Amino acid sequence: MLKEYLLFPFLLLTLSCNFIYAQNNSNALNLKTYEYLQDAIDNNDTDTLISQPYLKAYLNKAKADKNFEKIAEAYRNYIYLSPFKIKFFYADSMVTNALKTHNPEFIGGTYLSKGIVYYQQKKYSKALDDFITGNDYLYKTSNDYLKYKAKFGIANIKFYLGFYDEAIILFKDCVAHFNKSDYNNSKGYFTALHALGLSYNKTGHYNLCTATNEQGIRESKIRKYPEEAIYFIHSEGINQFSKKNYAAALTKLNEALTEMKAMKDFANETLCYFYIGKCYMAMGNAEKSLPYLKKVDRIITEKEYMRPDLRENFELLINYYKAQNDDKMQLHYINRLIKADNVLNVNYKYLSSKIYKEFDTKSLLMAKTEMERKLVYKENLSTILYIVVAVLFILVLFVLYRYYTNQRIYREKFEALMQKQEEPEVETVAKPKAIPAENKKPDINPEVIAAVLKQLEKFEKQKKFTQQELTLVSLAAAFNTNSNYLSKIINFYRGKNYITYVNDLRIDYIVTRIKNEKRYRNYTIKALAEEAGFSTSQHFSKAFFARTGIYPSYFINELTKEYEDDAFSIA
Repeated sequence: MLKEYLLFPFLLLTLSCNFIYAQNNSNALNLKTYEYLQDAIDNNDTDTLISQPYLKAYLNKAKADKNFEKIAEAYRNYIYLSPFKIKFFYADSMVTNALKTHNPEFIGGTYLSKGIVYYQQKKYSKALDDFITGNDYLYKTSNDYLKYKAKFGIANIKFYLGFYDEAIILFKDCVAHFNKSDYNNSKGYFTALHALGLSYNKTGHYNLCTATNEQGIRESKIRKYPEEAIYFIHSEGINQFSKKNYAAALTKLNEALTEMKAMKDFANETLCYFYIGKCYMAMGNAEKSLPYLKKVDRIITEKEYMRPDLRENFELLINYYKAQNDDKMQLHYINRLIKADNVLNVNYKYLSSKIYKEFDTKSLLMAKTEMERKLVYKENLSTILYIVVAVLFILVLFVLYRYYTNQRIYREKFEALMQKQEEPEVETVAKPKAIPAENKKPDINPEVIAAVLKQLEKFEKQKKFTQQELTLVSLAAAFNTNSNYLSKIINFYRGKNYITYVNDLRIDYIVTRIKNEKRYRNYTIKALAEEAGFSTSQHFSKAFFARTGIYPSYFINELTKEYEDDAFSIA
């Protein structure tokens, strides 16, 4: 008992001394220079407990000095050393104080840092907004490092959102810049080169992807960055799968998997499992594929990690258990897929409409309901049979109703299209056309506007819109202007966005050719698409429907009937 009484004063004295020491230490740190405190933070960036007093002292000193740039830097330090849940708070504080400096270069850099925080959290839409804002601030500065950091960030977002062609243009610029002899940022070079190869794969340019991967492996040896080679081997494994060379794909993916696990790169490790599973599935060995697909599901659950290309993993598992007549496991993975879709719809709202889904949300919910009913009432097969027959009967009636309704609507659209008078070859540019009320006249030099309008007139008259792979960026370059100006001018003076503007010109052009020249009515849809300047027949059909309300095949068939009927009447 006496020992306990003696121990209490001792503890109290110790705590008091520690408090006084902490206070004195804090006061002492406040007297240190920013350079001293920053070095201490950098040297202890892996130990939050040790770095905390230095972080606090840096922020207190900056606030006392009313130095907004240093305050922003203090919050930037907090971002790197804080849990993800509070990184956004510090990122907002960093930008708020950076704006008070009125320094475009510094403000642009802080927006890039904030964008990276969102990017790491897979909030790609918000990250893109910050990267673009940062890029706007950096536009007139001379800091190439930050400019290309912004460009690379935007390219990554475009890649994840599925805009692969646009990403390729930006990644090429980054590769060229990071490879300059007077700059030579090897890490940036390899990262951009790897992303470029992945983009080639996504667009079906498999040979270009292979050439890029071989370049990456070769350069990693020359520049003595051996750890970078594995990413290009990993990329080539995926590329070989796309080329249906499954044995070669398995060799490279298994080689990459060992390294990815050692580096604890769970994202690329997950992709290895996914494509190894797909290889075995494509080779007809579903049993060997199954463990890899399940590993993907486990990582997605444990890491709360989801991306669009991994969605297929659940479809493969659903189809496998469907073939096995295992209703319980089939329902389990339907639920997992619905949960994955919910995540994708939040994080990829710009992308969700572009993802090809074998199981869309409505079908999944219907399948889930049906499977649950099947599990609960499996013994009462006759009841289920009656329900299925009734649903099929209603569905047939609905399909028939929709068919005849659509036929009537299509015929009306066709007749309206046939009666439509041919429009002049070139639209008048003196006044804006069909401008929405909220679309204000662009704040651009009138001489620039006049020059661009003249270029547009020439562009329309010479039918240059029929060129394939015509992007806003490439057209702006051809007009010697920037894409932002061109977009605003088209919106105001043509009353539509760039994509709709080009698509409408192409459709009007091809409709005129089909109506007036018989040979075009013998073309395939693919040939018509190429003639009009579309890269795929799907894009062509979609644009044709958007412009006319009917599909090109229907238009050609009805037009052919019209001419045949006229010929018969004359005969």
